Amino acid sequence: MTQAIAKSFKDIFSITVLLFVAKVTLLSVVLTAALLWFFNGMLTGFITSYLSWIPWEWLRTTGASVGTIAVAYMIFIMVLSILTSLMVEPLLIKLAKKHYPTSTVIGSPDMMTSLLLSLKSGFVFLAIFLIGFPIMFIPLVGAVWMLWLWSIVLKAPTIYDVSSLFIADKSLIKSKTKKSTLMAMIAAGFNYIPIVNIFAPVFAQILFLHHIVESIESTNTQT
Repeated sequence: MTQAIAKSFKDIFSITVLLFVAKVTLLSVVLTAALLWFFNGMLTGFITSYLSWIPWEWLRTTGASVGTIAVAYMIFIMVLSILTSLMVEPLLIKLAKKHYPTSTVIGSPDMMTSLLLSLKSGFVFLAIFLIGFPIMFIPLVGAVWMLWLWSIVLKAPTIYDVSSLFIADKSLIKSKTKKSTLMAMIAAGFNYIPIVNIFAPVFAQILFLHHIVESIESTNTQT
C-alpha cells in the first residue's frame, strides 16, 4: 500500500489531474450553492430545532452558526465526491495506461449505479453526522470520527468505479480491496486542509486504482 500511496501523491500534481480537479470543483461549487440557496430555510430550521434542547440562547445561536457552516461544507464534500465518481473514468484509464501499460480495461462502471452508490453513501454519512454531531467537538476523538465519516462517502463508490474497470470476477473485489477503509480515511484526511480538500475524492480514486491494479498484477505474476 505504501507504494500505491507514493504513486498517488505524484499523480495528483500532474497537469491532467489538476485540470480534472479544477473542472469538478467549479461544477461542485455551483451545484452546492444552488442546493444551499434552495434548501436554506429547511436547513436552518432543522439545525435550530435540533439544538433547541440547549438552555442557553447564546450557545444555541453559536451552535446553529457552526452547524450551518459544517453541514454546508459536508454537502460540498458530498457533491464533489459524486461528481468525481461520475466523471473520473477517462482519467483513471489514462493513468492506468501510463503506470501499467500491460493492464487491460475489462469493463466500465454503470453511471446510474455509481450515482446511486454515491447518493446512498452520502445519505448514510449525513444521517450519522447529524445523529453524532456532538462527537465532532471531542478533542482527538472528533477528528478520528470525522475521518471515518468522510471515508464512508469515498469508500463504496470508489471501490465500484475502479473495480468495474479492471476486475471481471466480482467475487474477487473484496480480496483486492483489503484495507479499503484505511485507504479511504487517508484520502479523507485531505478534507482537513483548506483548498487541498478538493483533491480528496480524486486522490481516493487514484489510490484505489494503484492498489487494485498492483494487486492484480502481483497475482498474475505469481500464477
